[in-house]
Amino acid sequence: MLNDTALDTLFYAARTHNGWLDRPVSDAQLALMFDLMKWAPTSINSSPARIVFVKSAAQREKLAACMAPGNAPKVLQAPVTAIIGMDMAFYEKLPQLAPHVDARSWFSGNKALADATAFRNSSLQGAYLIMAARAIGLDCGPMSGFDEEQVNAAFFAGGTVRANFVCSLGYGDATKVRPRGPRFSFDEACKIV
Repeated sequence: MLNDTALDTLFYAARTHNGWLDRPVSDAQLALMFDLMKWAPTSINSSPARIVFVKSAAQREKLAACMAPGNAPKVLQAPVTAIIGMDMAFYEKLPQLAPHVDARSWFSGNKALADATAFRNSSLQGAYLIMAARAIGLDCGPMSGFDEEQVNAAFFAGGTVRANFVCSLGYGDATKVRPRGPRFSFDEACKIV
């Protein structure tokens, strides 16, 4: 089992950040985050997440214009905001990612199954990205308040990738953290059958 410091870093003391310190995140840190998250499981190793790391001031402005009014300043201030996208044609890569079985045929021509699988597994991968960021000492601010079609047009035009959610990354400003919200107890959220 991980020690208490590691559990605090990943779960107990980790917080959603809304304000950011003026401290850069390196390209090497972003590559390390991806390298960590890519090993976590997805169904049939589908790995549908496609990530755009928005770093430059011009691209942050472009993304901020797609965000809900309360989220735009968070994107502008954060050193990086990741757009976690989902490749809706992820199954085209299954011969490479799952060569032991003809999994491509399961999804080709079955849009409902492909869409559900892309959404579910890119969401998992986005969560893995958050855990990887925390593991390397970064803070996270995931958000779903944005205009999906605007983000798709601005960052994924002409392809098969669609936006799932965004997550600002960097070194959080602890003075801007809201009080921790309550959580359900085990008995409120779980059942053992």
